[in-house]
Amino acid sequence: MARQTESGLPIEPVYGSKVLAGWDPESQLGEPGQYPFTRGVYPSMYTGRPWTMRQYAGFGTATESNARYHQLIAAGTTGLSVAFDLPTQMGYDSDHQLAHGEVGKVGVAIDSIEDMRMLFDKIPLGEVSTSMTINAPASILLLLYQLVAEEQGVTADRLTGTIQNDVLKEYIARGTYIYPPAESLRLITDIFSYCKAELPKWNTISISGYHMAEAGATPAQEIAFTLANGIAYVRAAIDAGMPVDEFAPRLAFFFVSRTTLLEEVAKFRAARRIWARIMRDEFGAQDPKSQMLRFHTQTAGVQLTAQQPEVNLVRVAVQGLAAVLGGTQSLHTNSFDEAIALPTAKAARLALRTQQVLAFETDVTSTVDPFAGSYVVESMTDQLEDAIVALMKQVEDLGGAVAAIETGFQKSEIERSAYRISQEIDSGERIVVGVNHFTIDEHEKYEPLRVDPTIGEAQRHRLESLRANRDQAVVDAALVALRAAAQGSDNVLYPMRDALRAHATVGEVSDALRDVWGAYTPADTF
Repeated sequence: MARQTESGLPIEPVYGSKVLAGWDPESQLGEPGQYPFTRGVYPSMYTGRPWTMRQYAGFGTATESNARYHQLIAAGTTGLSVAFDLPTQMGYDSDHQLAHGEVGKVGVAIDSIEDMRMLFDKIPLGEVSTSMTINAPASILLLLYQLVAEEQGVTADRLTGTIQNDVLKEYIARGTYIYPPAESLRLITDIFSYCKAELPKWNTISISGYHMAEAGATPAQEIAFTLANGIAYVRAAIDAGMPVDEFAPRLAFFFVSRTTLLEEVAKFRAARRIWARIMRDEFGAQDPKSQMLRFHTQTAGVQLTAQQPEVNLVRVAVQGLAAVLGGTQSLHTNSFDEAIALPTAKAARLALRTQQVLAFETDVTSTVDPFAGSYVVESMTDQLEDAIVALMKQVEDLGGAVAAIETGFQKSEIERSAYRISQEIDSGERIVVGVNHFTIDEHEKYEPLRVDPTIGEAQRHRLESLRANRDQAVVDAALVALRAAAQGSDNVLYPMRDALRAHATVGEVSDALRDVWGAYTPADTF
């Protein structure tokens, strides 16, 4: 029976030179670290040093998450990655009525600078690279991080890390947006400008395909819709008066890595090549760093199973290997128990150990781009490139990423793919070990990590104390200045920073912008 890739492209039983007839390795490949970066963005890749091992963590209170970060650092992680709870992601304080029952559940609760101090207590922010998975309120969390670093004596020009800050994919696949698209793009370009002046080493955005993939996007859709969003951000920054080579070197991307190893490797190679051409030919970027597609990878949470969860250790190892062979710059490996609950400390440590085995016990770091010249991978790369470019053209024909989002195009395409996958699993055509094949009758008892249900109450008490002990007149004046900047054209991050320094909360700052910009309500596309 003929096999297909996840993107629906044919997989030949045997590959040979005939499938690459007319293929020009000089123009398609180049050397590692050189345009079009098919073989990797750096000349030496992992032969010099391994990728950044950045484990994603955060739950409960800032104190609990801080303890987990210290455990991960002690275990050898080389970068922190912060998960925030849903109220924080949506710009609500923990005492807001919509936060009830969600405080600390899927990430850490951050309401103010006090929580941020606790989150990074005794963690040297001048030495650690930190990624924050936060989008609509990304500016707020970035400024809180900067303020806490200043309290540690660390100047902003020493800070390294990334904020996700990719709101467009929220409208497509995830839903944690706050403001309408135009205002969200305004905020993002203000962040670009602020970081250029204040945090020059900070990656200002991580344009994410991961969440679209988790929602059901194929590899081709994941890359196409992510790069289309990237084009929208670049255009918005240029329209705001920023030269492309001033901000483009700080752009970064975030992708999934599935168990389909060959297609994933080809996907990463095709993405680098397409982005390099877009930046050079469409936007005129001259700096090679502007043409590089640098990316973080996370293994596929959607492919983890609650049935026989130990099998997830194998899945994660294969997915991590695919990311490494594909040339990722940093990697998070999921814990085997994440299909059940938040990862336990032991499971998180095993996930990190998986990366360490790949880096230090295998030979994949001994040479740059091990799959270069592989008949199957080069053929898949070309096929994926064609499929990705075709999808991107459909987005452009609709008027670009924002216009396509407003019609529901990307969302409906992803939903169709998700439905197809679900049908294939239900019918048994797609084998999922332990779920529809190779099942067992009995399951071992597993004790998941549980979040203290009283966290919400504790956070509310902390907020009451914070508001009672701050200078309310200073807070009010700072929020007035923030609203004025939002109504005009001044960069909103400077008055926002003043408000946060005065102990304004995440919710209060978000509400100040809601007062001016409103909140986004999606159109019914059905």
